[in-house]
Amino acid sequence: MSNIESDTKPTTEERHHPLLKMALEIGPLMVFFFGNLRGEWLAKTFPALTAVGGPLLIATALFMVATVVSLIVSKIVFKHLPIMPFVSGIVVMVFGSLSIWLQDETFIKMKPTIVNTLFGVVLLGGLFFGKSLLGYVFNAAFQLDAEGWRKLTLRWGIFFLFLAVLNEVVWRNFSDVVWVNFKVWGTMPITILFTLAQMPLIMRHSLEAETETKNGGKGE
Repeated sequence: MSNIESDTKPTTEERHHPLLKMALEIGPLMVFFFGNLRGEWLAKTFPALTAVGGPLLIATALFMVATVVSLIVSKIVFKHLPIMPFVSGIVVMVFGSLSIWLQDETFIKMKPTIVNTLFGVVLLGGLFFGKSLLGYVFNAAFQLDAEGWRKLTLRWGIFFLFLAVLNEVVWRNFSDVVWVNFKVWGTMPITILFTLAQMPLIMRHSLEAETETKNGGKGE
């Protein structure tokens, strides 16, 4: 675990540069969106890109490069590779390469399905064996009791599976443009809203809140 950390202990650099951390996580998606939106222009401006394929495959190639750059910068600046972007990056490289090599966009469209299903199954599988694995990812952000981590892990596991199904519905039934816009501008707001919806649970099971309550009771 020297090169890949689980986010339980954020580095000093991460605490001092939260905007950079966010940019490194969102940046590759923005590059993907731009690449698909301006794919034809890029192909005309840089003819060598036509060897990659159509706009979506050009966007995929740029997405792969941006993902690698993001992970390298994360390692250099923040001293570690966050586990979720790292796993997602591996899937991007595998499925992106298959898409370009076989000239089949299906593989890159299935990438969110594979990643979200993987995360969902791992979280729910961990609960089956009595492990609330989400605590290893978010423990640096807040401290919860065992029941809180169990409930939060269950909810996130189900949510990841929901995102996987949603991705399948969108890419199989709508155009490439709609899917790319959904991937960039749809998934993120849905995830933010879901995260905010978990705040009451987090507050109820926060160890800090329990400590303050006990201390307050003693003071009286």
